[in-house]
Amino acid sequence: MSFLPINRKEMEERGWEQADFVYITGDAYVDHHSFGVAIISRVLEAHGYKVAILAQPDWKNPECVKEFGEPRLGFLVTAGNMDSMVNHYSVSKNRRKQDAYTPGGVIGKRPDRATIVYCNMIKKYYRHTPIIIGGIEASLRRLGHYDYWDNKVRRSILLDAQADLLLYGMGEHSIVEMADALNSGISVQDLTFIKGTVYKTKELPDGYDFITLPTFDEIVESKETYARSFYLQYCNTDPFSARPLVEPYDHVYVVQNTPALPLTQEEMDDVYALPYMRDYHPSYEAAGGIPAISEVKFSLVNNRGCFGGCSFCALTFHQGRIVQTRSHESIIEEAKLITEEKDFKGYIHDVGGPTANFRHPACEKQLTKGACKTKQCLFPNPCKNLKVDHKDYLKLLRKLRNLPKVKKVFIRSGVRFDYVVADKDDTFLRELCEYHVSGQLKVAPEHIADPVLQMMGKPENAVYETFKERYKKVNEDLNKKQYLVPYLMSSHPGSTLKEAVALAEYLRDLGYMPEQVQDFYPTPATISTCMYYTGLDPRTMKPVYTPKAPHEKAMQRALIQYRNPQNYDLVMEALKKTGRMDLVGFDKHCLIRPRKLESEKQGQKGKSARSKGTESYKKSGRKSEQSAKLGKKKSIRNVHKKKR
Repeated sequence: MSFLPINRKEMEERGWEQADFVYITGDAYVDHHSFGVAIISRVLEAHGYKVAILAQPDWKNPECVKEFGEPRLGFLVTAGNMDSMVNHYSVSKNRRKQDAYTPGGVIGKRPDRATIVYCNMIKKYYRHTPIIIGGIEASLRRLGHYDYWDNKVRRSILLDAQADLLLYGMGEHSIVEMADALNSGISVQDLTFIKGTVYKTKELPDGYDFITLPTFDEIVESKETYARSFYLQYCNTDPFSARPLVEPYDHVYVVQNTPALPLTQEEMDDVYALPYMRDYHPSYEAAGGIPAISEVKFSLVNNRGCFGGCSFCALTFHQGRIVQTRSHESIIEEAKLITEEKDFKGYIHDVGGPTANFRHPACEKQLTKGACKTKQCLFPNPCKNLKVDHKDYLKLLRKLRNLPKVKKVFIRSGVRFDYVVADKDDTFLRELCEYHVSGQLKVAPEHIADPVLQMMGKPENAVYETFKERYKKVNEDLNKKQYLVPYLMSSHPGSTLKEAVALAEYLRDLGYMPEQVQDFYPTPATISTCMYYTGLDPRTMKPVYTPKAPHEKAMQRALIQYRNPQNYDLVMEALKKTGRMDLVGFDKHCLIRPRKLESEKQGQKGKSARSKGTESYKKSGRKSEQSAKLGKKKSIRNVHKKKR
């Protein structure tokens, strides 16, 4: 086994005169199956194709795309494991200070809107070579979409990148079909038949059962039209029931074919058994390696897809709602490889995926008819057809715990607590607490106000309270002191200051203040982002209150961390605006103390500090004078010595 070539020298060492595909990525090259580039390149390699990796090319020097020369079949382009804008900017649109997918964590090694920039670089030198784009950035921007950073609706990235074909979703099926078609001599312009792809055309073929979406101009002009178009897309993300979608532009149509079929368990096993090096390319060692590998190197991917259906999550558009799993044998085999790593300390960090405790499709129907278009499996209540069963996951965890050299197996991907509550058998919860938690279990209720949870697609707060009590009781029975750490989100559509105050009161009663707060981040292809932009719930077309003003968002965020002295003014303003001055005082139910007394207290502290500071300054001054006198005496003595 060896890494795929990342420069011409390594390509020539393999005896290649020309690569079949040159794969350009915004990430450094990490040959691990948690990185999309590794999976796609190894899948192509397994089908006999030569793939060269051009990782993080210098986007200020377009000539660097000529590193390998012209590929025989085409260029593959991805921004990397993250959307480049999310990678670069926080929700407040401030530049991030670190990029976990770059050697040493250095920021700035990829451009903003990396997919578009890389494609334009290629076009400058290889105008007629096919360009196929994919990855999370392209997948979630495949049709007209609201862009938070530009605060406007942007065109399909296929048009802006001037690419020939877009692969969306996970891509294993579609990448091989595309490669085989190009290899057989079919023109890239004729690749209009592959599932999981998006293409552009001036004329629509006859005989197809398309759904024609509103035109791009129409979704730009009307937020209501945008919301309706988005929901049509949302209802056509299932590979069994979806129909092709057509989005008209001035002189061209962008056509989205139906999603690729989910992988079978055998196909999943084959993908994860490919000869990954399970590490970053050694050329990055001198720069400090790739920080992102630390999160996945000793973790196991158990599944993909999620039937949870949270409004703020884009998994429905990317991996889909049908859960796909690896066999026990496949996972155990990889676990054995992990235990042989020289820096393995006995701890498997995770056995999960988008949701750790999903080990099978939500119901039998999904395997042949797909997920329901307009119904959720867990929201607002578990569907009567939902299969709630942790037995297979438990068997897998027990096998992993019993492996030689394994001291502990953690679950860190996130446990879907409402699914645990729906399971009347407490065996999984008991073993989770006994063997797979170390002091704290992180869960994601996201909020406690039911109106906000409704917009989030999350269960009502009573479900989380039930889970909390069951978790507490199980730990008491086990004589363990283990706690829940809730992930919470501020400023989600539907959250007014009233709900934000209610969340602060909940945290007060809990005696917990989060160290970090996730402010809602409007990323492409989520229901929540559609709400943020349009002010409408696309599922019902009813208005939704959406906090957008930076100051209000700051108040909502500050309320979650009301104990932080730096947030005092924001919390006080929020309480005044909501008429909740009953929460300002000295009683145990109050969030903050009155401003006057607080300022007097601060003034006394300041006076005392100034007094101490003055005295300290005087002391240091006296010491300085003494030092100066001593120094002067020493200087005189030195002068006399020199004279002597």
